[in-house]
Amino acid sequence: MQTSIFTRINALSCTDLSDAMDRLKIVCQCTDIMPLDRTFNLTGKAWTLRYGPIGLDGGSVGDYIDDLEAGQVVVIDNQARLDTTVWGDLLTSTAARKQLAGTVIDGICRDVDRALELNYPIFSRGNWMRTGKDRVRVEAIQAPVTLGGVRVQPDDWLRGDGDGLVVIPAGSLIEVLAVAEEVHQAEEHIRAAIEAGVPLRQARADYGYHALQTPRS
Repeated sequence: MQTSIFTRINALSCTDLSDAMDRLKIVCQCTDIMPLDRTFNLTGKAWTLRYGPIGLDGGSVGDYIDDLEAGQVVVIDNQARLDTTVWGDLLTSTAARKQLAGTVIDGICRDVDRALELNYPIFSRGNWMRTGKDRVRVEAIQAPVTLGGVRVQPDDWLRGDGDGLVVIPAGSLIEVLAVAEEVHQAEEHIRAAIEAGVPLRQARADYGYHALQTPRS
């Protein structure tokens, strides 16, 4: 079952899924969370953690990476901070060895050359070198978090590509996939019609293009 779900999600683009969830009135698009490399692709289930400012009692940036399993996505909510990192070389190396699906951060990362060398997908708000040690600490693990304005629950699905990142709520997964596959198929038909010489206006009308993203009443 999980392999089938993975295959179906992985066959869809972020734009397919975004259009489908617009139609279903699901907020899914993670604003300003982009891949370090436009060729990065990511599909997997969320494993979440949230960071906050370090307190008087100190705290840790966490060794949580040992608890994840192959195919999971590390989802880090660092409250969109751009002044301190929460992901770097050692985490990338460990994640790649464990065959995680990738890492997504509402915040920034560092040591990007290592991620590019290992072809390990990271989606974030950017990169900068300043460490998070003694600046932030783990506040919650496997709890609801926010990623680019989108709420993410543990085991929600994430899909990332060159256009950005979307979150598919686990409870809406089957419905989202059905609509996204309809969107994808319609656009494939329209593309084929255009290549066969059909005017764009006619091809869109023939396959109901203008209703594909329209929210359901």
